[in-house]
Amino acid sequence: MRTRFVLVEPSHAGNVGAVARAMKVMGFADLVLVRPRWPDVLQRPEAVERASGAVDVLQQARVVATLDEALTGISHVCTTAMTPRDFGPPVAAPRPYLAALAPHALAGGESGVAFVFGPERYGLSNADVYRSHVCLRIPTAADYGSLNLAAAVQLIAYEWRLALGGFGAEAAAGPSGPRRAPPADAPALSGLLDHWREALLAVGYLDAASPKKLMARLRLLVQRAAPTATEVHILRGVARAVIEAARRHSG
Repeated sequence: MRTRFVLVEPSHAGNVGAVARAMKVMGFADLVLVRPRWPDVLQRPEAVERASGAVDVLQQARVVATLDEALTGISHVCTTAMTPRDFGPPVAAPRPYLAALAPHALAGGESGVAFVFGPERYGLSNADVYRSHVCLRIPTAADYGSLNLAAAVQLIAYEWRLALGGFGAEAAAGPSGPRRAPPADAPALSGLLDHWREALLAVGYLDAASPKKLMARLRLLVQRAAPTATEVHILRGVARAVIEAARRHSG
């Protein structure tokens, strides 16, 4: 079960280096950057200086063009945001949510968990938040809730390490028994939803001119169901059959 930290459009090289340090001190090393302001951010002097002993995390970090690419191989996505979104994922405090997630993940219930952080200036877009299973909201003072990016990563990394059992201790892996295949990763779910959208348009159930929140609600349903890769394949097969039937009927 992998743990990945994803930074969407980070604008300060020093913050990226500080994030690498925050991750390494908690035993994590999988860092992915989505469209950073500086293409060479992982080699910039400010990043290397702020990494302070965690340069290896920077050296193995990846830069990608889309959030879907960053979430390949990840089945459970946690975003961080101060403001809840309409029709978005549930909002939870990190400690109780991660404490409940960790045994399930360690028992093989997830192929990977990702924590996604938005740009320093304006945070994550609604579309990015909607891709997640939960929006983690770090409790802060009511009159000042602004956290530095690296500080937010440090808090989440600590809470996740704590939930996993800390260092020198193993978290319970849950009851024994047959294991269910891990859920499909985030890009697979996005592909499924795109296919469903095409099918719903083909049968006239979805109005392209006025889609409202149907697809957002379907995303919540699919993420809650956590289908496996095989189940996603079946559901896409159903969508394909619906599209073909609609074409035969219209022809």
